[in-house]
Order: sequence, then C-alpha cells, then structure tokens
Amino acid sequence: MISALTHAARLARAGYVFAREGVFGVVDPSLVPPPGRLALRLARLIERRGAGTGPRLSLALTKLGPAYLKLGQFLATRPDVVGVAMARNLESLQDRLPPFSQSEADAVIAASLERPVDQAFVSLSAPVAAASIAQVHRGEVEVDGVRKQVAVKVLRPNVGARFRRDLSDFFFVAEKAELYSAEARRLRLVEVINTMSRTVAMEMDLRLEAAAASEMAENTKDDPDFRVPTVDWDRTTHNVLTMEWIDGIPLNDHARIAEAKVDTQELGRKVIQSFLRHALRDGFFHADMHPGNLFLDPEGRLVAVDFGIMGRLAPKERRFLAEILLGFITRNYRRVAEVHFEAGYVPPHHSVENFAQAIRAIGEPIHNRTAEEISMAKLLTLLLEVTGLFDMRTRPELILLQKTMVVVEGVARSFDPKLDIWKVADPVVREWIERNLGPIGKIESALAGGGEIVQVLSGLPSIVSRSVTVLNQLEAMTRDGLVLAPETIAAIGRSERRKSRGRTIALWIIAATFIGVLFSLQYLR
Repeated sequence: MISALTHAARLARAGYVFAREGVFGVVDPSLVPPPGRLALRLARLIERRGAGTGPRLSLALTKLGPAYLKLGQFLATRPDVVGVAMARNLESLQDRLPPFSQSEADAVIAASLERPVDQAFVSLSAPVAAASIAQVHRGEVEVDGVRKQVAVKVLRPNVGARFRRDLSDFFFVAEKAELYSAEARRLRLVEVINTMSRTVAMEMDLRLEAAAASEMAENTKDDPDFRVPTVDWDRTTHNVLTMEWIDGIPLNDHARIAEAKVDTQELGRKVIQSFLRHALRDGFFHADMHPGNLFLDPEGRLVAVDFGIMGRLAPKERRFLAEILLGFITRNYRRVAEVHFEAGYVPPHHSVENFAQAIRAIGEPIHNRTAEEISMAKLLTLLLEVTGLFDMRTRPELILLQKTMVVVEGVARSFDPKLDIWKVADPVVREWIERNLGPIGKIESALAGGGEIVQVLSGLPSIVSRSVTVLNQLEAMTRDGLVLAPETIAAIGRSERRKSRGRTIALWIIAATFIGVLFSLQYLR
C-alpha cells in the first residue's frame, strides 16, 4: 500500500512535467475515451506559455532525469510500442546532461582502481562529454615507457539508485496497463520495461561494455573496413572504462570529411556492409550506430565507440533476416511469408498465401521506385502494420535490428543520397546464405545435430530415473490427495482481498492526486 502511494506521488510529478511542457497537447482527443478527455483538458490548463512549439516530449523527458531520458531513447527503438512517428521524434533525443565535478570523477576513479588518479594516469582532462549514465575524459597512460592517449569513461555517482527508483515506477505503470488493456498485453509492456531494465543494468557495469568491445574486436579483427578501439583492462572496473583514444574524423563532421576528400559513396557502402556482416556473420551488432559513435581513421576504416547498447541474433534469427532480405531483393514474396511461419513468428492458423499477398504489398512499391526513393523507415512501418494484422507477437531482438538498420541507412544515405540499399546488401546476404544454407552449411548443421543427439542419448538414464521419481510422487498425491489446512485457506483469502483492495485504492489515489495537483498548480499560477 505504501509502495502504491509512493508510485502515485512520483507519477503525479511526472504527469505535471509532461503537462507543463505541452506533451498532452499532441494527443488527439477523439482517440481518447470520455473520462480521459477531461484529464487532457485539465492538463492543458497548466501548460506553460510557449510549450506548444519545439520538441515537447524530449524536453520533458530530459527534465525528469536520467531514467526518463533512457526510457525515451529505448522507446525510439520500439516503434511497435509507441508508433513509428513517435519513435522517429524520439530519435532526436540527445543523451546529454551537465557533467559532474572533476573532484567527484577523481574520487570514483581512485576508489574503483584502488590507487590515486596520478598513479593510474599521467594526465586526465576535464570531461569532454557527459550523458545520463557516465561522462568521458581524455587521459594519458604510460605503458613500457610509451605514452598513449586514452578515453576514460566514468560512471555517475549514485546513478544506480536513481534508476532503480524510476524503473520501479515504470514497472508499476506497465503492470497496471496489462491488467486492464488487451493491447498492452499484446505489446508485452512489462517485458518491454524488463528489456530496458536489463539494458540499463548492463550499461551501468562498464566491465560489460568493455567485454562487448572486446568481443566485437575479435569478430572483426580481419575486416578491412572496420575496427574497434583496444580496451585497457588494467584500468577498467565496474565504474571506470579505459580505452584507446580515437583521433579519426567523426561521421557527423561532414566538413572535415569533405576537406579530407573522402570517397563518400564508398563510405556509405562501408557503413551498410559492415553492419550487415556483424548482424549476419557474427550475430552480434552495435545497436547505437548513429554518426556520433562512428569515426573514420587515417587508414580509411570505420571505428565504432560506445558499446553500451548491443544486439544479438541467434542462428534462427540470422537465417530469418538473411532470407527476408534475399526475398525482398529477388521479389520472392512467397518465400518471405514461409520464413515467418517456419520461424514460428506468425501463428499457424493464418494462411501463408494471404501473408505472402500482404508482403507483396510491401515489396512491389519498393521495386517500382528508384534507389534513392527506397526508405527503410517506410519498409519498417509497413512490416509492423502487416505483422500486427497477422498476430505476430513482438520480437524485441528483431525490432532492435530493424531500428538499427534504419539508423544505419540514414548514416549511409547522408554520404550518398542515391545509395541503392538493396544492391549494396546483396553480396553480403548472398555470401552468408551460400556459406550457411548451401552444401557446406548443411553438412555442418547435420554434424552439429548429430552431436546434440549423442548428448541426449547419454542423458537418457538420468531422465528415466527422474521420470520414475516424479511418477511415484504423482501416484502418492493421487492416492492420498493434496490437503490444505483451513488456516491456510483462510490466509490465502485474506491476502487476495487485501491485494484487490490495495490495487483499487491505489488507482483512485493516483487519479485524485493528479487532478488535485493540476487544479492547485493552476490556481497558484
């Protein structure tokens, strides 16, 4: 009960910030049930002057703090939840916050590395960038008499406690939404917040980011067009990450790229093909490939930084992606539909033929346009609409992949507006399919399957033994019955009544608090 009141108070504050920044002004009242329309009108009463212009939601999320800022960024990767238009608006949300003091950063570094800062680093600059979870300093280290420039990422003090508090509010809202809304259950809002929670937890352990960079470096060590900065493990802990400093040209600095006379068409190709190789070949890709996280080094290679958000694809998802892309490239819409059914993404009671017809409606307009008119964002919109019609449940890993593809497309097109996405993707997709679905791939799959069969056979005696034990226990329960004491039954009943009463009271308190705050603030204004 106390927990529900606490959630109500904090959510009322968030609602007030949203109202003041005019977020509710973008909501179409005709799409809201009658009780909600009254709440919308009340919210508009306290909207501050000038809030009707500019990025309302982005400004409100930034004011509410790091967890809300991350929520906005995370929802930008989930157009299936917030809609494509809202997701694209949230893409502009900048994860930039004022830096914390140098003395606080020095204290975190010294405590984490268990030595004074001047013993760990020859020099350490003031922060050069600050975000919701950490900030970055430029440093210098001496290894075997050689000085090297490094980037030092330092976690914000007490950021974990702030995130845990706000995430508990997000879970509260998601659980209540799923309790009363079938659409919320279809979108699996609790699972959405769970995914965000796991992502943030990994971002707040900088050792995991270092491990992601190290894994990607191993995967790409032979790639001619891509590389990853080296991790300094001796100066990396839970709260501090030290990596090689990159002196390349940021891909968002088009003026420097032009001055360096870079072949921008070739650069666009590198961006697309590098991403597809990581996703298909490795099943492990950088899921935040905006131009600020990509550099061009003096050798002409792409260098990625910031490995806090990564995506993984199992072999099943990689095959799905490859066959989907090849199906669109070759206009084999029947095969695209079949792949959805084979993967179990579309329920079997639907018709493959009808689904292929819907896929054709997506593919044909693409092939009737010139290369520069083909938008991956538009394709994403149509795919989400179609999969919703055919009861395809949300696949977070595929949504993250699709969203990253849209960002990568935008980066590549910024260098070559006439880039033919499908032509550039074709050799990478065909190479993967020939390697994994051709004769060699089938032989390797058969050998792997044989190994799994041997493992199952070797475990049969243990399985049989456990099965006999379970059957004996079931027989005893059937014979003797399962008896609950009267006191146990009464306790269960009391507990359920308290939960039901608590939920009802909490919901009324949230509504009353929110309306009361709106009225009082309007009066004070």
